[in-house]
Amino acid sequence: MISIRIKVTAPFCIFVFFSAVLLAMSGCRKGDSGSADGAIKIGALFDLTGPTSDVGAPYAAGLRDFVDWRNAKGGINGRKLALLSGDYGYKVDRAEQLYTQHIQQGVIAFQGWGTGDTEALRAKIRADKIPFMSASYSTNLLDMKEAPYNFLVGTSYSDQAIIAIRWAIDHWKASGKEGTPKVALLHHDSPFGQSPIADAKAFAGANGVAFTSLPMPRGATELVAELGRVKQFGGNYVLIQNVSSPVAVLLKDARRQGLHQSMTFICLNWCAGELLLELAGDATEGLFGAMPFTPPSVPVPGHQELAKWLEKQGSTLTEKGVHYVQGWWTQAVMVAGIERAVESGKTLSGESVRQALETMNNFDTQGVTTPITFSPTSHRGNDSMRLFQVKGGKWQQISDYIKAEP
Repeated sequence: MISIRIKVTAPFCIFVFFSAVLLAMSGCRKGDSGSADGAIKIGALFDLTGPTSDVGAPYAAGLRDFVDWRNAKGGINGRKLALLSGDYGYKVDRAEQLYTQHIQQGVIAFQGWGTGDTEALRAKIRADKIPFMSASYSTNLLDMKEAPYNFLVGTSYSDQAIIAIRWAIDHWKASGKEGTPKVALLHHDSPFGQSPIADAKAFAGANGVAFTSLPMPRGATELVAELGRVKQFGGNYVLIQNVSSPVAVLLKDARRQGLHQSMTFICLNWCAGELLLELAGDATEGLFGAMPFTPPSVPVPGHQELAKWLEKQGSTLTEKGVHYVQGWWTQAVMVAGIERAVESGKTLSGESVRQALETMNNFDTQGVTTPITFSPTSHRGNDSMRLFQVKGGKWQQISDYIKAEP
């Protein structure tokens, strides 16, 4: 027998050590399907303490609960989902820090929140090749060159405003009035609030509708001056692009001045919810809502699993409200894309999830929204929604689906 001895030198040991380290690190890189235990990581930004936390908290709860619900059902092909989240307080710099942190932790998809931060992150999202859904429905996120990894599940803010104006024109005519109405858009003083203005103005002008827009000062305890400007303009329909708390102030001021008799108020997505009914009480009676997601007060099959899950947790869907539904189903769409990527047999990565999402055609949300469709040329999930009205203290459906572009 021949005995072979190998002299192990210090440089060789160092080489082996670093080779082992690099091999271990390669298993944690983005694009290698998540953590060492096989969990699939999704990042998330929440506003739990900032100026939009009144609607941000239930939305975040919906995102989290869908992950827990799906994990209780076995995850994706037996692999658990891991949601890595942080409260950024509606501060863009904090959002950028948390995004970078979660990317370094190996997330392959991301759930965002606000318009300012989502738009600010577009370049990083594009460079990192991370599919990104957000609670912002700004049309700037539909630019396939600037934002090729951003996907909108909800009807865009511009489409919401256009649909509301289209409905207002028909409502005006149905009331037997001549000519066309005058529309005012009151909005949050931020990129979120300003997002639909240009498209709404263009659509109104093309249809002979006089249009104006006014910011709602942050933290205002009364909005009498803004209502006075709408009255001076002669506004018949008032669209509102804001969250619940300031809109409650607006509606109470309008009711005290009797303006609810001469003006028709229409909330877009983020003020059309149950919290506004709680905060403004009787001042919401008769209010209209342009709502991309169906509220619990109008039961649809897509509410049933949520309701069962919450019942087990000692809560109800009525308590959680429409923005919880919104978060749950946004996460459901993202996870459906991840599941398609897993089943495709490709390496699980941001790129493979993006490609999988782009095959989604008429994804059924069971009545919560119109069916969701994405393609390689468009990440605009839908362009339709229904109108609702507050009757007897509850949101009730008053229209079929209306398209932004008939």
